[in-house]
Amino acid sequence: SHARRKAVDRISICVSFITTELRRERERERERERMTAVLRGAIGLIREKGLGGFFRELRSEGYLNALLDGNLMQTKIHNIGATLVGVDKFGNKYYQKLGDTQYGRHRWVEYASKNRYNASQVPPEWHGWLHYITDHTGDELLLLKPKRYGVEHKENFSGEGDEYIYHSKGHTLNPGQRDWTRYQPWQPKKA
Repeated sequence: SHARRKAVDRISICVSFITTELRRERERERERERMTAVLRGAIGLIREKGLGGFFRELRSEGYLNALLDGNLMQTKIHNIGATLVGVDKFGNKYYQKLGDTQYGRHRWVEYASKNRYNASQVPPEWHGWLHYITDHTGDELLLLKPKRYGVEHKENFSGEGDEYIYHSKGHTLNPGQRDWTRYQPWQPKKA
């Protein structure tokens, strides 16, 4: 009985190892196929537009900036095989990849501004879709939005230009900065 249990354990470990290795090999094969598709697309674009046109296209799509910005590079790589769901009024592109991406990480935005971007550039109608609050895209929600609907969304520009920036009381850039003196403990008078 003990020998049989050990044999079963060894077999289950071997089967687990083999299935893990097969899964890893399939993932490597998918990655090779994706990279082959990227290379074929690049070669096709070079043939179609020439080398100068190819580099202009790379620059306009933000790929040259992606070499310096890891976040942008990750987005560009992630876009391979993804579906463009929509574009908002600011030019941000919204993607989704349902196939081989972890749930909860299969929707993302590629900001229109490739060199200066932040989360406040996402308008409210797309925020819900991006954060899995709703499955309706921003374009669908805009159709349901009343004609008179408060103030139009704008990006948060704090930290730039004339917009007010909050600084704490002791911050050197606070116009009403207080001159804080060092704490001095009370010393009783010696008698």
